[in-house]
Amino acid sequence: MTTAEPGGTIPAVRLAAIDLGTNSVHMVIAEVTPDGRITVVDRVKEMVRLGRHAFTTGRLSPEAMALASRALRTFRGLAQARRVQRIRAVATSAVREARNGASFIRRLARETGLRVEVISGVEEARLIFRAARHALGLAGGPHLLVDVGGGSVELALVHDGQPVWMRSLPLGVARLTEQFLHRDPPSASQVRALQTHIERTVGDLLRRARRAGAVQAVGTSGTVNTLVQMALAARGEEPGRLHGASAPAYEIARVRRRILELPAAERLELPGMEAKRVDLMPAAGVLLDVILSRAGGLDLVACGWALREGVLLELARIGEERSPATRTGRRRSVEALARRFTVGGNGHGRQVALLTAQLYTAFATDLGLPPEGRELAEYAAILHDIGHAVDHDRHHLHTAYLVQNSELLGFTPTEIAVLAFAARGHRKQPPKMSDPELQTLPPAARRLVRGIAACLRLADALDRTHLAVIKTLEVVRSGGGVIIRVDAGDEDAELELWSAERRVDLLARLLDRPVTLRLRRPRARRALRAAAGPPR
Repeated sequence: MTTAEPGGTIPAVRLAAIDLGTNSVHMVIAEVTPDGRITVVDRVKEMVRLGRHAFTTGRLSPEAMALASRALRTFRGLAQARRVQRIRAVATSAVREARNGASFIRRLARETGLRVEVISGVEEARLIFRAARHALGLAGGPHLLVDVGGGSVELALVHDGQPVWMRSLPLGVARLTEQFLHRDPPSASQVRALQTHIERTVGDLLRRARRAGAVQAVGTSGTVNTLVQMALAARGEEPGRLHGASAPAYEIARVRRRILELPAAERLELPGMEAKRVDLMPAAGVLLDVILSRAGGLDLVACGWALREGVLLELARIGEERSPATRTGRRRSVEALARRFTVGGNGHGRQVALLTAQLYTAFATDLGLPPEGRELAEYAAILHDIGHAVDHDRHHLHTAYLVQNSELLGFTPTEIAVLAFAARGHRKQPPKMSDPELQTLPPAARRLVRGIAACLRLADALDRTHLAVIKTLEVVRSGGGVIIRVDAGDEDAELELWSAERRVDLLARLLDRPVTLRLRRPRARRALRAAAGPPR
């Protein structure tokens, strides 16, 4: 049982999830707070190729089993050093299909002290879905979820954060390579046979996804990340943070053609290629090209969370609710980032978020902003000062960097950019539509950045003392101008008003009308003044 620390707070718990896959062994270690916030503290991966020749011989090789056992012993030692309190380890298709899989699991228990659970393909698909929903939200859609492993492929159609169907199919890239691609580079006849096999195995499901109107494919594996990374590199972009990055189907088809043209030694030189996957990428290119094209020419979005994170979420009992967990997960992610870089509970950020939301609601229609943008406005306000952890004078710039380069879950890349640019605009130069960085965003997102920044600049000024003296705001449109009545109760708001008058410029410019701030006196004080009569 978890006991409270001095002061009454319940401490976070350290958890670890291990995925013993066909190609590699992964472990993720995370700290989970009682309110469900997850902070990843370590990740480790070892490529052991447990499934090498297993799908043709039906047995795990002694060499691969020895490597996997050694990796797990190392991982367990790291978990102990990191003071992990609970570990769950799962094994997938290579182990569950091998004739010596059960004896291998017993060996691991003896040699590592870990109880490894062999999970079914359906369970694997469910855990992957759980991770992807937590990481990207998966609102709207339908989205075609694709996890490409060494032995199997897990597919799910997800609509509004809920699975419509899930399947696990024997189409992993290690399996396909061993069965079909015996030359390097593969011959045209081998590629045709492979493509025919894939279409026969998965064609019906892809047609169902197409008829359902799937809007994008979300990939949750290292193989997918490598393909997206190669597509980005081919168009001259720095890979950077892959989570949430995307490539259209025609770019994946182009990468496929390039991969199939070259032997492994030359494939290795392709921009974005990962050395440890170079022999598996021909099968991966054909597989993803077939999936994307047959499902309707979908864009492929990389998701940084996969099976091991799904295991972690289940271990932490997070995300079990049946309704879409998008907002809850997004807020937890934002709060976790704010908590990491602020001290004292981030009271100023919360107060500014409260005022920013009020201003956004009041002016969204005037500024042509969508109602759902209020959520992003609140989150930008919660995070606007985290750059102080790096430097005071340029903290707005550091805030933008931290937002763009941290693991914010449940957000699209465009939403993360909106958060970063809006938070950066809370002081100094306000964002302009002509800014080169903003030019990378769609026009609607640029308008949202400027609208949120305008509200955030004013809200930040209205908490100049960090004492939360402003209680509520009331907006009145009078003639050709706007009056914002500020209610501070019986507290002194002189500094807040002084600061706000100097930070209302962007809002007034966007509204194209003057904005005036006035202090609204409490009724009790007005009544006393009225009773006292005019001054003598």
